[in-house]
Amino acid sequence: MRVHLSRGDIHLGWDNSIEPRATIAPGGEIELDLLEASGGQLAPSSEASDLLALDGTRLNPVTGPIRVDGARPGDALVISFLELDVDEWGWSGVLPGFGLLAADFPEPYLAVSRIVGGVVRLPFGVELPAVSMIGTIGVELPEAGQHSVIPPRRFGGNLDIRHLTAGATLTLPVGVEGALLSVGDAHAAMGDGEVCGTGVETNARTRLRIQVVPGASPAFPRFTTHPASDRVGATIAATGIGPSLEAAARDATRGLIDEIVARSRLAPVEAYVLASVAGDLKISEIVDLPNYVVSAHLPLSVLD
Repeated sequence: MRVHLSRGDIHLGWDNSIEPRATIAPGGEIELDLLEASGGQLAPSSEASDLLALDGTRLNPVTGPIRVDGARPGDALVISFLELDVDEWGWSGVLPGFGLLAADFPEPYLAVSRIVGGVVRLPFGVELPAVSMIGTIGVELPEAGQHSVIPPRRFGGNLDIRHLTAGATLTLPVGVEGALLSVGDAHAAMGDGEVCGTGVETNARTRLRIQVVPGASPAFPRFTTHPASDRVGATIAATGIGPSLEAAARDATRGLIDEIVARSRLAPVEAYVLASVAGDLKISEIVDLPNYVVSAHLPLSVLD
């Protein structure tokens, strides 16, 4: 019998004292309903001003924890993403003080998208393929007390790896007895870097298979991808070059926004959101010190 957890089975931070909501045996499957990243504070009718009223303590809820029988510290937890179905709407936002270019975009902006037939329809007239992925996934930390799910850590968290789609696998180190896995923060689309701080945030249902490999704990999370997460076709790209990867990433993103605005009728803030949900930041070169090269890519098909 497959185990199922609903959107009511959520928590808002890592804490290894939380009682598990379900227990499964290695090799078992679990179906999880995931609540979008605002924790139910936003809806299809929401407006930009609603971003200013968000309660930060309710953001990024995760469903779980799930105890895996026999999982022990030092083991590897292998998670296979079997299915991931998303809602019919999603949101992307520019939140003041948050995102790679927070200083450039200080005002709130909200884009509510429709997700129909495998296509994300952004409110400013751009359509994207829906490539649904999991943003937050992790196991409980060995350290006692409460810890935010937002920063990525060795044991997972808000990894925001856009390749964690159906067909992918993720391997995490086990930190506590039973692993205590939790999952949340689904996206219908997201770019590498998630530069404005959000993808297309949405409710979802996912089905996972969980396995344990004794004594095989990786130093950091590892994953395999599915071809569905690969982008194909020509891109436009801008670069940032300098001695700081973060500054180079900012410059590359600014350059991509300029390119999008020049090639479309989008406003800069719309281009910023588009770069976050469909563009990819890449480290193009990291060996010729003192400068690094970062490039920001967007499929040309997005602007057709």
